[in-house]
Amino acid sequence: MIDILNAISEASTSVGAAADTGLPQLGQFVGAGLAAIGGCGAGAGQGYAAGKACEAIARNPEMESRVRTLMIVGAAIAETSAIYALIIALLLIFVVTPG
Repeated sequence: MIDILNAISEASTSVGAAADTGLPQLGQFVGAGLAAIGGCGAGAGQGYAAGKACEAIARNPEMESRVRTLMIVGAAIAETSAIYALIIALLLIFVVTPG
């Protein structure tokens, strides 16, 4: 009888310990997912900028080199925010320890 009670008490403490580590890890992955959403905004912005650059070149073909240069600089700036979001997501998954 005492062995059964000891087994029940050990099982309940191990379940409590698993619950303590599970919730912070869940928060860690949710935070990483939210950080990864930053890549979607950068992709949409780059697509919009490329479309507007095509429109500008179609209206004024003489300005093609200047429009292309400005579009590439703008895409690079937008891409840095996506890379930053990716780095934050990877840090949350692999570096930050829960608890």
